[in-house]
Amino acid sequence: MSRIEETFDKLRSTGETALVGFITAGDPDFAVSLEITRQMCGSGVDILELGIPFSDPTADGPVIQRSSARAIEAGMNMKTAMEMVRQAREFTAIPIVLFSYYNPILAYGAETFYRDAVAAGADGTLVVDLPPEESDELTDLWGKELDFIRLVAPTTPPERMARIASRASGFIYLVSMTGITGSSGLDSEAAASVAKDLKSNCNGLPVCVGFGISTPQDAAKVSEFADGVVVGSAFERLIESGLGDKDIAERVGQFAGRLKRSMK
Repeated sequence: MSRIEETFDKLRSTGETALVGFITAGDPDFAVSLEITRQMCGSGVDILELGIPFSDPTADGPVIQRSSARAIEAGMNMKTAMEMVRQAREFTAIPIVLFSYYNPILAYGAETFYRDAVAAGADGTLVVDLPPEESDELTDLWGKELDFIRLVAPTTPPERMARIASRASGFIYLVSMTGITGSSGLDSEAAASVAKDLKSNCNGLPVCVGFGISTPQDAAKVSEFADGVVVGSAFERLIESGLGDKDIAERVGQFAGRLKRSMK
């Protein structure tokens, strides 16, 4: 059983919903980003998503686009992201998912990515722009030590949901709305309806809902029907607002704590 599976099993036994927290690795620099990771992991985040900064993050809104630019400017790349995972493993045992676009993985080398991710202590990966029909060239080179998380959109028909789920492991990431990360106007009723359809077509995999969740109130609503709540842009917005502040990591951790408490 993978660390991701163990986490969801444990949370399910206590009636809890997972808080999945996303940050861009290396924003605003390696040291501060690692301390932010430490604070988040100690304050209620159940699964950590580390975004690999990319120069053309087409699914991401302005907040995460700027975070990627800052991280790249500070020297973050795939190799240093792997080192961040390795160092994070010295202080946390929660699952770590590497969130990437396909181009950085292709440039790094698919087999090398898998080998280094597993060696560093990562538990899963999510490749946002790689549909199942085109992913065999990547996943056929991999073993079973890294969960491959798949995305489902609110417009995905049920039969395709089932096909996507059959190729997934760890959990399914349900995008709550059409659009980019950081979009506002979460429609929790509409998201709940799609989540219900997905759960009936996902072979028992946990369903985590992301996009548009920026407040504890949003997280509380989504936790009523999802197995996990994904928050990303709200964390990065907070980081951006506190660039240069010595207490920014602590404030990000405090926000993670508020989100988690709202979900209980």
